Amino acid sequence: MPLNAIPPTTTVTGLREKVEAAHAQCWVDVGFYGGIVPGNTGELKGLVQGGVRGFKGFLIDSGVAEFPAVSSTDIAKAMAVLSDEPTTLMFHAEMIPPISASVGDDVQSSLPPLAPAGPLNEYKTFLASRPPSLETYAISEILSLASLAPKLPLHIVHLSTIEAIPMLREAREQGVNITAETCFHYLSLAAETIMDGDTRHKCCPPIRTQSNQDHLWSELLRNDDSVLKTIVSDHSPCTPDLKLLPSTIAGKNDHSINGGGGDFFAAWGGVSSVGLGLSILWTEGQRKGVSPEKIVQWCCKNTARQVGLEHQKGDIDVGFDGDIAVFDDEDTFVVEPDTMLFRNKCSPYQGKRLQGVVKETWLRGQRIFSRTEGFDTKVGPVGRLLLEPRTKEA
Repeated sequence: MPLNAIPPTTTVTGLREKVEAAHAQCWVDVGFYGGIVPGNTGELKGLVQGGVRGFKGFLIDSGVAEFPAVSSTDIAKAMAVLSDEPTTLMFHAEMIPPISASVGDDVQSSLPPLAPAGPLNEYKTFLASRPPSLETYAISEILSLASLAPKLPLHIVHLSTIEAIPMLREAREQGVNITAETCFHYLSLAAETIMDGDTRHKCCPPIRTQSNQDHLWSELLRNDDSVLKTIVSDHSPCTPDLKLLPSTIAGKNDHSINGGGGDFFAAWGGVSSVGLGLSILWTEGQRKGVSPEKIVQWCCKNTARQVGLEHQKGDIDVGFDGDIAVFDDEDTFVVEPDTMLFRNKCSPYQGKRLQGVVKETWLRGQRIFSRTEGFDTKVGPVGRLLLEPRTKEA
């Protein structure tokens, strides 16, 4: 992603700096997204030529100063520049309607609601502050601009509300080139079960109700053309102290306590789940009859297509890279710090038992990880940076 690492990938210089920092550090192949922010339209074509796979912009403040939100005017300018480029324009689709008693203009560190619905450590207060209308209003704004670049693929990242589905379906039926994704946490966690103060669950858009989750699954499992094409982690890590967990949840001697008392508005926003997604989907999907082929479609084939790598990634076929996860669909494990392979061990899945275990990971036909032996340090990081510029679809 283009933010949460300095510099953001909003300039060609920023991209070059990230590429240099990533050299010989990656265990898997890695591509880069660029960012759209106010005033950087002059950088966009250079970023495409530099190999970014797509662009992301926020319609609400991202919570970091170096990646400000874009206005409709900024989006229109970006669309004009990218209209004939081989890329995808993606949006964090939350936008405060003209009249709203909702959050301040922050995502990662949110101001309290103008009229709090309750204590700031109660999840229902946070959920009420980011209603579905923030998502639907933002998406309606994007759709109103789509005609400016009819050939440019548009994409809504981490969609959480089912209320946006009808408007997206109608737009697609009218020929608008737009898709959407949802996330592991929206398909497995529900507002009703989140304890007061458990800010590990804070993300934006928020985790919504069980009923909303059920309808997201129904949309994914449609027999015809679903609006939701991909499922992703939206992994947004932070050092555990930024989650401000109270001692009743974190433990009295846990280093993740920062005296915040579980304030959902002051805590960092983002769910950590990278490396757990396949197990999360398999666990939830068993209750719904989801096949391995469906998960491959959502998480491999369609994601590769979205970033222009469908000729190389996302499938097992002649000429493809041979990236394989060896998956035991019957084994189970409990998510604990030693089973989280990301750096900062703070996740709402901690303590949950998941079905399905990745036993090995193979990259381009070479084993790079096993559950019993860990990463193959003799080989070292062999991931490549995917910087070959995208080409237009035939």
